[in-house]
Amino acid sequence: MKKNENIIELKVESIGFEGISIAKHDGKVYFVKGGLPGDVVVANANKKLKGYIEATIKEIIAPSPHRIEPICNYYGACGGCSWQCLDYEQQLYWKRQHTIDAHNRLGKVSANCYHNTIAAKQKWEYRNKMDFSFSASRWLTKNEIEKDEIHNKNFALGLHIPGKFDKVLDVKDCKIQDADWNNILDAIREKAIKLDVQPIKLSKAGGGFLKGFTLRKSVLMNENMCILITSDVVSDSEKIFINWYKKELQKMFPNLLSVVWAINNKNGVNIGEIQFIEGKKYLTERVLGIDYQISPFSFFQTNSYQLDTFIGLIIDIASINNSDLIWDLYCGTGSITLPVAKKCKKVFGIELNPQAIEDAKNNANINAISNVEFYSSDLHSPKIPDLLNTLPCPDVLILDPPRSGLHPNLIKHILQILPPKIVYVSCNPATQARDLSELTKHYNLLNVHLIDMFPHTYHIENVAELVLK
Repeated sequence: MKKNENIIELKVESIGFEGISIAKHDGKVYFVKGGLPGDVVVANANKKLKGYIEATIKEIIAPSPHRIEPICNYYGACGGCSWQCLDYEQQLYWKRQHTIDAHNRLGKVSANCYHNTIAAKQKWEYRNKMDFSFSASRWLTKNEIEKDEIHNKNFALGLHIPGKFDKVLDVKDCKIQDADWNNILDAIREKAIKLDVQPIKLSKAGGGFLKGFTLRKSVLMNENMCILITSDVVSDSEKIFINWYKKELQKMFPNLLSVVWAINNKNGVNIGEIQFIEGKKYLTERVLGIDYQISPFSFFQTNSYQLDTFIGLIIDIASINNSDLIWDLYCGTGSITLPVAKKCKKVFGIELNPQAIEDAKNNANINAISNVEFYSSDLHSPKIPDLLNTLPCPDVLILDPPRSGLHPNLIKHILQILPPKIVYVSCNPATQARDLSELTKHYNLLNVHLIDMFPHTYHIENVAELVLK
């Protein structure tokens, strides 16, 4: 592309999968970062790639009629909530459209009906878990730079900048978490800076004490848990900080019922070996009348406000009878398995994570549910049929895989046993489309129901109903 061709006027036509805005001009396709359907923009065409050209907006000449003002100070920097500039009804429309497009274009399949997206009951402050990172390399936003204020560039507690593993945005007011959590973050930040306790250095040089900080919430009980991840204590200031964290933080925040400290001497996710738990050892959440104990590092859906609707939708689509045998594959801690057990003869749950299986068994005992069996096993292993062949064939198969979708080994086994009905729950329409292209060789894809679990993002959960031909 010649230099004088870099600046171009474009009209954004649509939003593609994962929030990519698309414009077309002179037979060329442009991916316009931050654009919305209906926007007319002056863009800088940065990079020509196979099949499309990347472009960034220099000026919005005429905004989309669906464009609204973002409410977050960090919009465009942290990478989360990238759709908060888009009217909520349009968010729901495009989430449905992305699922249809993925199925049609990638999987060459189409359901009889794609139902309208079920709206979120709570559109802000909806997350029951947030993972934050410490860093000795703080990322400054454009607004922070323009204000010409003095900032501590060597300390950040917040969210990673997309594509920059070592840069962290210092977050003081996140709109999708409980408002009290912003105050807890402030307390941790201020105390660490006052004591000169060092955050982790994510560069090759390494070093640092503070690594990660997780906040969790029980909507049912209005109780909070915080989890601090550090390396081993070495200095006196680190010892003083941990002692303050253990003894004083709960006094400052009455709804903070659990204070957890864990050590992780390796880089990576917010998990570690627990050193102490002050207060409650777990949170309790309720889904469709079933209580779940949530330990510090156990998985649980991050939007409690939508869970009754979401799990209820799965059960309704499954149309379970009291004589049915059910398989719940990728069952996690049993958030689907246990409500299903109340409707059927027996349900078998399988999940790779042994801790999740222990939590699932514990939750079954708490709720006096006995018609369940849980197994910890790798559903992507070539040997998985050895386990599955020991179980009675299901009347209904429920699948809720990770974003990577189903493994060919598992699809092969499913197409050998051919259960009468499959309910495929997915958070990634692209990998689901790939899997449906195989499953629909033997199944009819009847309905796809969509539910918004993550407002202001492009993420969507859907539930596909398949019946044997």
